[in-house]
Amino acid sequence: MKLSTKGRYAVTALADIALQGGDRLVTLSEISQRQDVSLAYLEQLFVRLRKAGLVDSVRGPGGGYRLGKPASELRIIDVMAAVDETVSAVRCESAVEPGCGGSRAKCLTHNLWEQLSSHVHVFLSQTSIADVIEDRLAPCPAAPTLWPLVEDVELTA
Repeated sequence: MKLSTKGRYAVTALADIALQGGDRLVTLSEISQRQDVSLAYLEQLFVRLRKAGLVDSVRGPGGGYRLGKPASELRIIDVMAAVDETVSAVRCESAVEPGCGGSRAKCLTHNLWEQLSSHVHVFLSQTSIADVIEDRLAPCPAAPTLWPLVEDVELTA
């Protein structure tokens, strides 16, 4: 599974808008400058975000974007879906009926990647833009100290 810039930038842009406050209209050029993201790329993403109802737009002088619902109700999985971002680690073609990789059998590790995808989907479904901007992302209960350990290993390598 590899998240593209579509998902990353869409989440970042919505978090940026949320940080600016409730009803304040935020222009894409402001987001572009603050987050160092291409204005043209943001314009493409916001067409999709608006269609999905995640943002509202106001045209004209003084116009811009605001969140379509409270940040606490904007789930990351919905943002990802709006910009056609996949959270699947399974590499199998969905058109292939019972199998993977062009064969009729499941690949050896299919269930592993399918379960990983399920965990990611649940996590992103339970996480809102408000959780992101308020830094309420709890560590994984199964490995609460995993990332400090990984960082220590990388520093000593």
